[in-house]
Amino acid sequence: MVKNKSWIFWGLIASCLGMPVIALETSISINGIDALRLHKPPYNLTGRKIAIGQVEIGRPGKFGVDKAVSKNRSLNLAGVFLRNGPAKSNSGVDPHAYNVAGVMVSTDKAFPGISPGARLYSSAVGSTKMGQPEECLSAQHIALQNSGDIRAINFSFGEPLNRDPRPAAVLDGNALLTQCIDWSSRVHNVLYAVAGNQGKGGIPIPTDNFNGVNVAFSSRRGGIFNKVDVSNLVATTEAMSLRLAGKEINLGPRRTISLVAPGSNIPLLNPDGKLNKVTGTSFAAPHVTATVALLQEFGDRQLRTKQPNWSLASRRHEVMKAVLMNSAEKIKDVGDGLRLGVTKTLIDKQNQDWFNSDAYKNPKIPLDSQMGTGHLNAYRAYQQFSVGQWNPSQPVPTVGWDYRNVNAGSYVEYVLAKPLQQQSFVSITLAWDRLVELNDKNNNGLFDAGEDFRDRGLNNLDIYLVKNDTTIADTATVCASISEVDSVEHIFCPVPTTGNYKIRVQFAKQINQATQPYALAWWTVPAR
Repeated sequence: MVKNKSWIFWGLIASCLGMPVIALETSISINGIDALRLHKPPYNLTGRKIAIGQVEIGRPGKFGVDKAVSKNRSLNLAGVFLRNGPAKSNSGVDPHAYNVAGVMVSTDKAFPGISPGARLYSSAVGSTKMGQPEECLSAQHIALQNSGDIRAINFSFGEPLNRDPRPAAVLDGNALLTQCIDWSSRVHNVLYAVAGNQGKGGIPIPTDNFNGVNVAFSSRRGGIFNKVDVSNLVATTEAMSLRLAGKEINLGPRRTISLVAPGSNIPLLNPDGKLNKVTGTSFAAPHVTATVALLQEFGDRQLRTKQPNWSLASRRHEVMKAVLMNSAEKIKDVGDGLRLGVTKTLIDKQNQDWFNSDAYKNPKIPLDSQMGTGHLNAYRAYQQFSVGQWNPSQPVPTVGWDYRNVNAGSYVEYVLAKPLQQQSFVSITLAWDRLVELNDKNNNGLFDAGEDFRDRGLNNLDIYLVKNDTTIADTATVCASISEVDSVEHIFCPVPTTGNYKIRVQFAKQINQATQPYALAWWTVPAR
């Protein structure tokens, strides 16, 4: 057996180590994203019948199609493709893609995936010589599988900025693949989870997307995944100098990272069935993709049994984005519930927590540059999602979510039914889409080679926590998130005094259409 041999996959490191793995180290246990709890009664969630996707340069092997996995049946794939056509037997099979798929749908008892019951469709772009049009065709092909019902697509790869054909290309959201992702998110209603690589010599396209989620990776301290790994992105001061140079950092003040998920020394099986330990954002992103499958299985169960406060809005990608980001872990609760029952404190590369973040201190900055809104927790996301959808026409519970429209120059208010507890924390997340349209030359409704997209910009929405008796004319707010450049707003703040409050979603500035769909998620603590 070859030991300690490493490969670089698009800047992401995977190491082959021939050593046993302690079960407690698993990234899907309580020390990681706490997804194993959802596999067991009373939840019994494994992603059954939920379709998710994967796009990479290569693809995982499929039993019965590829000899490379003839002795390993731990991945039961729904479909494998080469770009937008059928896969060729024994061609394009890639250990990296296999490992990524394993995070999501492995059925191995020792190393189960997060959603082992989900239906995974995977497309290989086929070669590093292929460009963004071929990558877009692959993503579109996956989005159209399962009769067009794919809930999330994993991108554990990307394009180097120096390969972008635009002159003096920068990360402004307008590379073809980035625009493709934002277009597909809206048109196909898919949440894209993208490995969050920016910095120097990375794979930053399409991490400058607006409508997906970009994922950084955590490593363990004391066996718990609670620190942004040092190899994520670049240090803050270096990031500033790179931004000034226009290199591999989002143009302007817009932040990149949405969430953090485990990605360091993740034990997985290779196509030949041998154990592999892998590291990188490649393996953090599928934690998010597969968590969507668990939540969507629950949502479909609620719809099927016609539960109150459930609608097809539960399938919206904006709802999944808001739910996952709002339920993320930031600061550990001391046991009194005032910090929303969070189980761990996430720290960045400089060992600073959320309270030291500019995102905590500045209402114009909704996301921390390294941590996004915090660390993925599948069980907390379930708690956030399972409460259901609530209409602002009547008082809403302390935890919930909604999906609806707001008109330009107007606002929607959610009155919380119960008073909030003084010094308890409020978490609120608002998510909406940038409007990207296809320049459809042949009017077939599909992206074809030779076509491109039109960026119609991002409407500006804001959120506020205000006292119940506050009118729109009153400028007094308790907390606010008022970024002018991001497609999410996020509030995490303490309640100053026990009392009655409401959440206001405001359409601050129209850039494209006069009606903007949005998803809102909130988590608060009632007065005692």
